[in-house]
Amino acid sequence: MRKQIISVLVLVFGLVLLTSAAGPVQYELKQKFNLGGEGGWDYLTYDAPSKHLFISRGTRVMVVDPEKGSVLGEIPNTTGVHGIAVANDVGKGFTSNGRDNTVTVFDLKDLKETAKIKLEGAENPDAIIYDPASKRVFAFNGRSKNATAIDAANGTVVSNIPLDGKPEFAVADGKGMVYVNIEDKAEVQAIDARKATVVNTWKMAGCEEPSGLAMDQKNRRLFAGCGNKVMAIVDADSGKVVTTLPIGEGVDATGFDPGTALAFSSNGDGTLTVIHSAKCCDAEAGADDGAQSQQPRSVSGDRGIRRCSARSQRTEDEAQHEAWHVHASGDGEEIERFTAKDAKGRKGRASQNQIPFATLAFLCSGKVSIMDHYAV
Repeated sequence: MRKQIISVLVLVFGLVLLTSAAGPVQYELKQKFNLGGEGGWDYLTYDAPSKHLFISRGTRVMVVDPEKGSVLGEIPNTTGVHGIAVANDVGKGFTSNGRDNTVTVFDLKDLKETAKIKLEGAENPDAIIYDPASKRVFAFNGRSKNATAIDAANGTVVSNIPLDGKPEFAVADGKGMVYVNIEDKAEVQAIDARKATVVNTWKMAGCEEPSGLAMDQKNRRLFAGCGNKVMAIVDADSGKVVTTLPIGEGVDATGFDPGTALAFSSNGDGTLTVIHSAKCCDAEAGADDGAQSQQPRSVSGDRGIRRCSARSQRTEDEAQHEAWHVHASGDGEEIERFTAKDAKGRKGRASQNQIPFATLAFLCSGKVSIMDHYAV
């Protein structure tokens, strides 16, 4: 495996959202840290209580302090690791090890492995999440097209849940429902976490090969990153596609920050798409006149365009409104840290602003205006 350099890159850009519900939100990218080490990457997970950023690195998980850019430790022997799930209420973390069909259990305090769970009847565990309502971990197995439910407290396998196709990422709503993208069927499936069974399967019209999935739990919206360069916004209760919005090419992960009502997609073309999902004023609430959008245009600048890997990942700290985005540039792998700052502002609709490195969209009851798209 060739040596690759990871760095934490901090740039500066602003996102200005003028809405009746909130003032402008500015994001700043502030620092750059070189972390080094070998291995590619897949999913990122941020644990807010410990302020640990977990990065999957092929055969191990790197644990980073994102404030200082220092490596705090590693979780070794996670062959083919894809993702990391954190269960703070039981003090444990879990990794999905795709090449040896196992889940590693580790202690969140000392980062030591406490158990390794062999997944019988499951192949290539990829995405992995924790559902606090059922206190179960769900590993989504790409090759066997099923999901494995694990009791987080005792580490025992509850069951394998047959799925309609190849699963990609998944989210939990905090109330006992888990949602997963089915990549080869362009579907999202809803799983009752307590019963460990699929209860709904919905086709996502206008979405092809969905990968990343995030959720606005309060407003019951799913954000699915699709391979045909759109994000599908889906009603989590009815399965209806509310609208689709243009995003960058090569999406792999999406995220949502409830504090700023911003959804993100990390794109393999070297861009980050940022979507503002907000309730409109009373006069517009419930209106559905269809999405009005324009294709984002690329604006060249003195930075040029950095070619990035087709796989890029992001995660967010909902309390601090910070986001970390991993991608590859010409100089090796990088982690970008984005920090949101709130400011007072006048009421009104979203206004256009110079927004480097991102596409900004404003979503309001199906009415959408897309900001300019600036290439990295």
